[in-house]
Amino acid sequence: MLPFKNLLLIDKNSSTAVFRQIASQLVLLIQKGILLPEMELPSTRSLAADLGLHRKTVMAAYNDLIAEDWVESEQRKGYRISALLPIIKPRSYTNNNSLTGYQGSADFLFDRLDHIPSLPVISPGFKLIVNDGFPETAIFPIEKVLKEYRKLLGHNVLKKSAASWDVGGSASFKEALHSFLNETRGLNIRPENLMITRGAQMAIYIAAALILKPGDQVLVSDPGYAIADAAFRQLGAELIRVPVDNDGMDIAAVETVLKTKKIKLLYIIPHHHHPTTVTLSSARRTKLLELIRTYQLAVIEDDYDYDFQYQYSPYLPLASGEHDGNVIYIGSLTKVLGAPFRLGYMISTADFLYSAVKLKSLIDLRTDVLMEGAIGAMISSGEFSRHIKKANKLYGARCDYGVGLISSELSNCIDLTKPQGGMALWLRFKEDFPVAKIISKASEMGLRLTGSAWHKGNSLKHNGLRFGFASLSETDIEFAVAVLKKITA
Repeated sequence: MLPFKNLLLIDKNSSTAVFRQIASQLVLLIQKGILLPEMELPSTRSLAADLGLHRKTVMAAYNDLIAEDWVESEQRKGYRISALLPIIKPRSYTNNNSLTGYQGSADFLFDRLDHIPSLPVISPGFKLIVNDGFPETAIFPIEKVLKEYRKLLGHNVLKKSAASWDVGGSASFKEALHSFLNETRGLNIRPENLMITRGAQMAIYIAAALILKPGDQVLVSDPGYAIADAAFRQLGAELIRVPVDNDGMDIAAVETVLKTKKIKLLYIIPHHHHPTTVTLSSARRTKLLELIRTYQLAVIEDDYDYDFQYQYSPYLPLASGEHDGNVIYIGSLTKVLGAPFRLGYMISTADFLYSAVKLKSLIDLRTDVLMEGAIGAMISSGEFSRHIKKANKLYGARCDYGVGLISSELSNCIDLTKPQGGMALWLRFKEDFPVAKIISKASEMGLRLTGSAWHKGNSLKHNGLRFGFASLSETDIEFAVAVLKKITA
C-alpha cells in the first residue's frame, strides 16, 4: 500500500473542506499515474487513522469520488480506482504503458560504460543455443544438493548464519575447499589464503581494483577475455596486448615489454586460454615464473576451468610454483556446478586478502552460506570429485565428437585445433567467412551462437568464435554443424 499519510497533505486552516481536500488530492494522484486503474485504496478506517481524521470525513471524500466515477466500491471488497476513468485519461497512461517519470532518458550525467561488452540476450524461438562453454545441467546431482540444503534449513543453522557476516566465506566451506584445491592443484595453502566470491569475475575485479590506479599499464593477451579487459579499463588502466599462439601467451614478448615499460599487472589464463582454448607450454611457464620473481610482477592467474582435462595430466597452475607471493590465483566452481551457482574464489597472501575482504564488503556483505554449506558438504564427502570425474568423461566424448565432425564437414571454412581440455572449441574461420555474418545468418536459421567472437569489428587479426560443446548432445552438435555447413557452402 502506498504511503497515503505522506501523499495526502491536509490543511485544517484552509477554507476548503477537509473531505474535499482529500478527494481533490486523490484525483491529482490518479492524473499523475501514481494511482493506477483498479488499484486498491485503504479502508476508510485505516486512512482516517493515518491522517488523524474522523472516519466519516474519509467516507465523505470517497463518496464524492464514487459519484464522479473516479472510485468504485464493492461490498466487502472495499474501495479501488475505477477501471474506466472519467472525463480525461491521465497523461501517464501512454500507448506504450510506460511508467510515470521513466519513459524518457535520465536528465543527469552518468557513465554509460560503452567499453564494456553487452552480454547476449537470449530470445525464445531458437532451435539451439550454442554458448561460450557451460556445464551440462542434466548430470547435475540435484538430489544430493537438495539433501544438503534441507540439512542447512533448520532453525538453528539459519539463526547462526544470520548472526555471522563471513564476508570472505564461511569457515567450513573454506576448510573443505582449500583441502580440495591443495589435492588437485598442488597449492599448499591454508584457509586464510582463500576468499570466496560470487563467481570468478568478482574476484578478478576486486584483485585488480586493489592493484591498479588510473594510468597504470596491464599486460593482457591478444585475443583475450573481453570482460576482464573491460574491468581493467574501467579502473583506468591502459592495456598492453601480447600475442597468443599454439603454446599460449608469448612470454618472450612479455619479457620485451617488461624491459621497456612499467607494467603494474599481468592477467593470464594458462589453462584453456579464453577465447582460443590453448594451454601455456611448460617451457613458457618456467620462464614466466622467472620473470615474475625478477620484476616482482603482480599476476592474476585466471584458472576458470582447470578441472576439465581430456588428453593427459594437466600442468599445475603457476600459483603452485615459486612466485614469492606475486600470483593471485582465481578460479570458479560455476564451471563444475552450472551457471546458477555463482561460486568463485581468490587465493593470495593473507595481507592482500585482508584488504580484498574489506573491498568486497562494499558490494557484498555476506556470502551465500547455504550454497557454501551444501557444496562444502559435497566436497568433503567426495561427491564433488565424483561429479567432476563423470563430467570429464562426458565432456571428453563430446569434445572428440565435435572436433571430428567439424573437421570433416567444415574444413573448407574453419581451422580447428583440438584443445587439451575445457568446455569450448575455438573455431577460426577463414578470411572469406566473416564471423559477424556467420552469426547473423545462423540466427535466421534457428541457431544462436552466443560464444565469445573476435572479428573485424574488434580485431583485425582474428576471425574466430567459441563453440561451447559441453552442454550439447551429439544431435545438437550435428544440427549446429549442418547449419554452419549450409551457410558456408
